[in-house]
Amino acid sequence: MSIFTKIIDGEIPCYKVAEDNNFIAFLDINPNAKGHTLVVPKKEENKLFDLSKEEYLSLMDFSYRVAKALEKAVDCKRVCMSVIGLEVPHVHVHLVPTNAMADMQFTKKEKLTNEEFVALANKISENF
Repeated sequence: MSIFTKIIDGEIPCYKVAEDNNFIAFLDINPNAKGHTLVVPKKEENKLFDLSKEEYLSLMDFSYRVAKALEKAVDCKRVCMSVIGLEVPHVHVHLVPTNAMADMQFTKKEKLTNEEFVALANKISENF
């Protein structure tokens, strides 16, 4: 069972920004930039292209909607997307508010307080 499945099952808390029957989106607790959000299928699947075409397209649609909410909530030049998946064996899309290429290198990290995470999650959720 992946850490994301434990989050989905409520065993581990998260800063949730959106959810439906098939997907959940929550703030990354070790973000590249303020607002870095993970979009995760509730079905635990290791690799992006092991999803069915329908599941893949649904994930992209949900990610699109989260990205649009993120653009309204966080000041940035654009919201970028990355799907790497090596750190957790459960498909997940990184949506990263980006102002510079360095924001997408996964080396520079932001530090936020619990209160900042909660306020940010609420602001994104309100725009979803």
